[in-house]
Amino acid sequence: MDKKSKMQAEKHLTGTLVLSVFTAVLGFFQYGYSLGVINAPQKVIEAHYGRVLGIAPLDRHATNASGEDGTVPGMEPWGGTKGTLTPPADTGEDLTTSPHILTMYWSLSVSTFAVGGMVSSFTVGWIGDQLGRVKAMLVVNVLSIVGNLLMGLAKFGPSHMLIIAGRAVTGLYCGLSSGLVPMYVSEVSPTALRGALGTLHQLAIVTGILISQVLGLDFLLGNDEMWPLLLGLSGVAALLQFFLLLLCPESPRYLYIKLGKVEEAKKSLKRLRGNCDPMKEIAEMEKEKQEAASEKKVSIRQLFTSSKYRQAVIVALMVQVSQQFSGINAIFYYSTNIFERAGVDQPVYATIGVGVVNTVFTVISVFLVEKAGRRSLFLAGLMGMLISAVAMTVGLVLLSQFAWMSYVSMVAIFLFVIFFEVGPGPIPWFIVAELFSQGPRPAAIAIAGFCNWACNFIVGMCFQYIADLCGPYVFVIFAALLLVFFLFAYFKVPETKGKSFEEIAAVFRRKKLLHKAMTELENLRGSEEA
Repeated sequence: MDKKSKMQAEKHLTGTLVLSVFTAVLGFFQYGYSLGVINAPQKVIEAHYGRVLGIAPLDRHATNASGEDGTVPGMEPWGGTKGTLTPPADTGEDLTTSPHILTMYWSLSVSTFAVGGMVSSFTVGWIGDQLGRVKAMLVVNVLSIVGNLLMGLAKFGPSHMLIIAGRAVTGLYCGLSSGLVPMYVSEVSPTALRGALGTLHQLAIVTGILISQVLGLDFLLGNDEMWPLLLGLSGVAALLQFFLLLLCPESPRYLYIKLGKVEEAKKSLKRLRGNCDPMKEIAEMEKEKQEAASEKKVSIRQLFTSSKYRQAVIVALMVQVSQQFSGINAIFYYSTNIFERAGVDQPVYATIGVGVVNTVFTVISVFLVEKAGRRSLFLAGLMGMLISAVAMTVGLVLLSQFAWMSYVSMVAIFLFVIFFEVGPGPIPWFIVAELFSQGPRPAAIAIAGFCNWACNFIVGMCFQYIADLCGPYVFVIFAALLLVFFLFAYFKVPETKGKSFEEIAAVFRRKKLLHKAMTELENLRGSEEA
């Protein structure tokens, strides 16, 4: 940012703007908290499930979040020694009274959060347009408060059902919030600050994850007495956001472009910008309004049926799939358990270390994304994660033979998280908007959001079963997927930094023409040989 731009940014950074952006990103803080909170207290919650369901082995093996008194049935160390895992033998016992039912309920407790997000992600645009950005965020906060109350009161009823329901309702909130918050922040931010303020979404997520991990320590809230409070605590952030939203101005772009309320848009701009003349931004909004009117909205069906958008849609979906199937949510959801299997005596503290590294490198990635290209960072991140996944597997497999391999596994996990934040973490959130112009963008963001949440659900639901089945080789699956994602990105993902929608569309057209020419050439060769 040059000196002139910096002065303009400082001039536009008013108290109302800071309050509005801070209030909005509390939604992403809740999203991050919900992602991380289920991790550290896994053992104590499973122990409580066991008592509620009458599964006796749990009382003998799982007592606290640090894993000091053994392991949950089905989670024994690989190879029968500390740090390695062997799946339990099939004894033919009734699944309704065996530890297998516990695994199912725990997996549902983790993954129904993503189901909620998956369901609600399609309605973001409609709710935002019908109610306005601020009123929409106010209304959907009710979902967060209800979901957190269900989890906070889990001990007063069937805990497994209340937690599953609470996670699903909270997921509904996060699915809506993850669309409404970026919409509002981008619309209230001045041009000079839009990029910097837009990166606060990811920072809020990782801050939420880190705080949930710290509070999940067994001497704080991750114990048998306090875990319901731990799960329901993000309801405090929801209440705070609810009351602060009453002080926030509506998006001036929404007021002007969607509702045509010129005077109200001017008032909102004056609150957000201070004493600046609003007419320059009003003129920009008028231009945007005319452009939006000239371009028809594209439906989700048209995105898939029109050859004009097909390549961009495939890229948009694949970057979401690669973010979730990279294995990062396996680390976020189950890192405490993975560290325990790797032979770490206090795995919860190692998990907090992952959260700290995650937060630090999110801040660093803010500057990297603006300096380097999206494509190069995405490729570098995927390759780094691939190498880390291989190193993690080697460390876990050889741990029973070499005790120092636990350090290899730990370093690999930290590097895995670092490389994720370099590219595959932040880039999918905003590259979709860069791939599409005003007409197809809402539909593209909706299907990309649905795809992201759906993949999140699959990982959350299936990872525990796959880990029990594959043992120390579980991250080989993610390594193979990362290789596929790297090759796809190398050949298909265009560079979008500094390019207009027309330039990006031209890249896709050139690739399509090249593919068509190569196909015709192969057909010609085949006919000549025949």
